[in-house]
Amino acid sequence: MSPHTPRIELITTGQELLLGLHANAHLMYLGDQCVQHGMSLSQETVVDDSIEAIALAFKQAWDRSQIVITTGGLGPTSDDNTREGVAQALNLPLEFDSTIQAQIEARLSTMGMNIADVGLKLCQRPQGFEPISNAHGTAAGLFYQDTASGKIAIILPGPSAELAPMFERHIVPRLQQAGVCSTSPCFVQLRTAGVPESYVAKLLGEVFDNYPGLGVAYCAHPESVDVRISIGKSKLLWSNILEIAEHCESLLGEDFVTFGQSSLSEIVIKSLEQMGRTVAVAESCTGGGLAEALTDIPGSSKSFLGGIIAYHNDTKIEQLDVPESLIIQHGAISAETAVAMAAGVAERFGSDYGLSTTGFAGPDGGTPEAPVGTVFLGFYSPYGIWSRKLVFPSSSRSQVRARAVQSALDWIRREIHTELSESTPAVAAQSV
Repeated sequence: MSPHTPRIELITTGQELLLGLHANAHLMYLGDQCVQHGMSLSQETVVDDSIEAIALAFKQAWDRSQIVITTGGLGPTSDDNTREGVAQALNLPLEFDSTIQAQIEARLSTMGMNIADVGLKLCQRPQGFEPISNAHGTAAGLFYQDTASGKIAIILPGPSAELAPMFERHIVPRLQQAGVCSTSPCFVQLRTAGVPESYVAKLLGEVFDNYPGLGVAYCAHPESVDVRISIGKSKLLWSNILEIAEHCESLLGEDFVTFGQSSLSEIVIKSLEQMGRTVAVAESCTGGGLAEALTDIPGSSKSFLGGIIAYHNDTKIEQLDVPESLIIQHGAISAETAVAMAAGVAERFGSDYGLSTTGFAGPDGGTPEAPVGTVFLGFYSPYGIWSRKLVFPSSSRSQVRARAVQSALDWIRREIHTELSESTPAVAAQSV
């Protein structure tokens, strides 16, 4: 670690995390935020809700790190003890803060409530801590920088809808002012789809090997891989990083999705809107996952007309006009049925494109020809209709469904990209 890079620790509180009732989303979010701003988490600790456990974890982290972040435990209930634990660890008294009280009362008044409904506990803070307003909740965050050591404590609320905007709008600027957080881009991220991590690493590794010390990180998702490129320990300039990223884009070809973190569904919706085209979906094994991914994108109603979850064969026949004889002859999980579903949903909604999914997500079902994990996709377009067989061996039911959704989105992305590429010269000529 560079001597100029602060050691950062995260402490997440909550018995529910230790019991496995919730995933630790705070670690994922804050780890990503730190990297985006030129920092990195060195360690993360999960503790229960007791004052003693929080105080011990915080004291240990404070002794060995420059920045300590805690999440959760700022509410009004008896198991919300982060303020008390931090104050005990730093040997500081808790003080009542009238500014916090005023902010809470102003928020509660809009909901027809008063502070007696949540308790005055929310108005306390360790001495010397600065309250951070919470625009999305009642629990204020807290920020503290020790004047002697320069160490920083950041106390954040637990709900992600409160934590994320507070960190980005209030904490990041304070860290930048303190000189521990970058104000410029720290990495370039390439997003790929449809190829395994090993393929991406081998293809791009031959480029990266030419730049000793270059920072490279891979992260695999269902049917996609992200690659982050940074200066790392090299002596490269930021302009060099951009050139390397563009070289990687050209090598990846159609497997390259975008720079940044835009999802496949976002790319698809934006491309459809650009073309003035529409899509509808017919889903069996994905159970609405494809429609959910598309409607997660704001403004998707301009391009996404609707979908049908045709889980039962009767629904395929009645709602999508899939011939019963076709299902009897080829089966519901087949290329023929996938094609009929895609054509049927496009006709029903009058869309330019139709996407369909049908498969054995497991754990039961499957045949020797189509074992569990087999999915057939159907794709209808103004230029033809096709099917594609995918097999996701050794995948759980949820993994099969997620991978099928991403594969379907990647398929239409590639087709749209090809169509856009072929039409670009003609469009350019008309605009001259």
